[in-house]
Amino acid sequence: MSKKSLIDKDGEVRELTESDLKKFKPFSEVNPSLFAKIKKSVGERGHQKSPTKIPISIRVSPEVAEYFRSAGKGWQGRIDSVLKEYVAHHK
Repeated sequence: MSKKSLIDKDGEVRELTESDLKKFKPFSEVNPSLFAKIKKSVGERGHQKSPTKIPISIRVSPEVAEYFRSAGKGWQGRIDSVLKEYVAHHK
């Protein structure tokens, strides 16, 4: 059986064939010790660097929601920052 290189004459990875795909092995078989270190279930977060926040549900006016959401991703964190500042000034 000849080994056909995965790299073409231009140094690019060539298109994989059905034969190539059949030779692939699951990562868990190729390197079980490394797989065990990085294995996570779907939706499982890693160790958090900062204290864990608690999930709550609050109702805000549409203007407030639109203001924070309009700045894009991270809008809930921005609301948290505003509330922390408020708490710090009203202790």
